[in-house]
Amino acid sequence: MRYTYRQSGMSSGFGMMPPTPRAIKQLLWANFGAWFVFAVAFAIGIRPIIGLFRWLSLTPDMFVRGALWQPASYMFLHDPGGLWHVGLNLFALWMFGGTLARDWGGRRFLHFYFACGAGAALVDVIIRLVTGSGGVATVGASGAVLAVVTAFAVRYPNTPILISFILPVPAWVVAVAYAAINLLGAVQDFSHGGNPTGTAFTVHLAGMALGYYFVRRRAGLPELSLPSWNPQARYREWQLRQARKKFEVYMRDRDKRNGPRVQ
Repeated sequence: MRYTYRQSGMSSGFGMMPPTPRAIKQLLWANFGAWFVFAVAFAIGIRPIIGLFRWLSLTPDMFVRGALWQPASYMFLHDPGGLWHVGLNLFALWMFGGTLARDWGGRRFLHFYFACGAGAALVDVIIRLVTGSGGVATVGASGAVLAVVTAFAVRYPNTPILISFILPVPAWVVAVAYAAINLLGAVQDFSHGGNPTGTAFTVHLAGMALGYYFVRRRAGLPELSLPSWNPQARYREWQLRQARKKFEVYMRDRDKRNGPRVQ
């Protein structure tokens, strides 16, 4: 599917458009760079790098045995056999993520992106373990990217998306269509007792659900408010809480010594 969108007289597909935010550029280069390295490795048979690909893929059986990095690492891996998988994901990330990153700021956008992608991975782990397909590996940024698409649709529901650069469709319709397609795919997979299509529909749905949740429950429109992951900032917050507790104890002790006061 080809699409672009227009907002406030500005086309963000081709032509005049604001510069791509740094956070989006970092994700684009990281994903494309990883895809290129592994595509070359698979093409010429570099076994150590092929083994690394499998080590970084999200495999529930490996995750429960201690591969705790996989909910983050799998987002940077794509099908090394072609460009469609990585190309579509990165195009959608660039198309919809740029506006969100400009609105929220790069740090908050990255928090949102990784929280949704990792959360979708954990949902996938649970479902695959329950269905007995824990040895199946999942790769791709689709869970995080569809969370971005969902967030865009929630924030800018009536922004027209040009399907194949021709048919204008509101952003919320595009998001609902994605959700419906993935829901049907997930039902088909479950009805066959596994993952015969080779597409992680449950990851897509989980990413969309988390994207909706974070925007609706935590956005406090128009500013997204996610907890800081800066260790130094978290330490300062802890120090302030400790100082506040000591001050409260001091005030209670002083009031007990002085007794009640009448104005």
